Amino acid sequence: MTALESADAAGWLRQQAADGSSDVLATMVTAFANALMSAEADTVCGAEYGQRSDDRTNRRNGYRAREWDTRAGTLELAIPKLRQGSYFPDWLLEHRRRAEQALVTVVATSYLLEVSTRRVEKLAEQLGVTRLSKSQVSEMASHLDGQVEAFRSRPLDSAHYTFVSLDALTMKVREDGRTVNVACLIAVGVNADGHREVLGVDVCAEEDSAGWLAFLRSLTARGLSGVRLVISDAHRGLVAAIGSALPGAAWQRCRTHDLRNLLTRVTKSAQPWIATLVRTNFDQPDSDQVTAQFSRVVETVAGKYPNPAIHLDEARDDLLAFTAFPHEIWRQIWSNNPQERLNKEIRRRTDVVGIFPNRDAIIRLVGAVLAEQTDEWTEQRRYMGPELLAKARKETTDDQPDDTNAKPQPELTTAA
Repeated sequence: MTALESADAAGWLRQQAADGSSDVLATMVTAFANALMSAEADTVCGAEYGQRSDDRTNRRNGYRAREWDTRAGTLELAIPKLRQGSYFPDWLLEHRRRAEQALVTVVATSYLLEVSTRRVEKLAEQLGVTRLSKSQVSEMASHLDGQVEAFRSRPLDSAHYTFVSLDALTMKVREDGRTVNVACLIAVGVNADGHREVLGVDVCAEEDSAGWLAFLRSLTARGLSGVRLVISDAHRGLVAAIGSALPGAAWQRCRTHDLRNLLTRVTKSAQPWIATLVRTNFDQPDSDQVTAQFSRVVETVAGKYPNPAIHLDEARDDLLAFTAFPHEIWRQIWSNNPQERLNKEIRRRTDVVGIFPNRDAIIRLVGAVLAEQTDEWTEQRRYMGPELLAKARKETTDDQPDDTNAKPQPELTTAA
């Protein structure tokens, strides 16, 4: 018997009438959609739910709730979860719906305010934005702003965020009749469950110590705690803010940013050789060999290019901060860098707009993209197993307590 056949439609409808349900249509649509998804999940598993079969290739693993906006109202669906891989009803729901709505809203706002470039105006026409009234754009923006604000201000109630990465992206925005650059600050962490999570996003006038400090203190006020390692570029204001807002957390210089800076010091023909040589530092099996290899790399580079060798030697401690943790952990970190891929996804969306009409438009679009990405990370397999996180925290227990950087700083707020 299939999932659809098991549903007694007539009996169910009589029960709804007897109970005096005021929203029969919504309940019917929900039940039917859930039955369809259950049937499709059975097909993916190769056998029906609870049935023993030699043809079975997968098993159910509970459900995850997902809201579905319909003409019958917002319905709460139960999407089946699988033990291996993931299931998503593409025929019913759309990936990245919030982000696409935000993109349309930003482009529409730019169009209506007559501050968009010719490229953005052409895109707006292709999306049908010219048919939207100002009231429709305002209503859509208000709905999205509420979702994004809820995401940005949610409590960070994980027991701890052992690893945190910070980065800033430069965006162009129109202010007071001029086009200026602003900094979009982004924080990503690994929560106690081992999943990646976007912790926060904000926009400030420039990437300086004051902006980063206000941003980090807003995160600690929302509950960010237990940070053991922060990965970022070597921006002086950012490094100083980390030391002030997250005392006790080690700082790791981002090897991707540092390598980009390093390659600007050599000729283009030498860049592949330098890049390959430097990457060998992070492929060693233990901390002792990492340190030894780093010294060999510095000596090798110094033979042909003294200036890059000096740069590497000066950045040695900052680049090797990760060696204080077990090698299983830092090999996982270096083999899977979520921050760079996240930046590319943000750029893919924001490059469409070009020049934003205001800072709220940046928060709306980038916040929606980050909210969708966090949802996807939650549905995927863990970025890092709980046993690795426990091992990382055990390695640093003697140096810092579990409530490291847990004290909020309510007197400061994020830079506008």
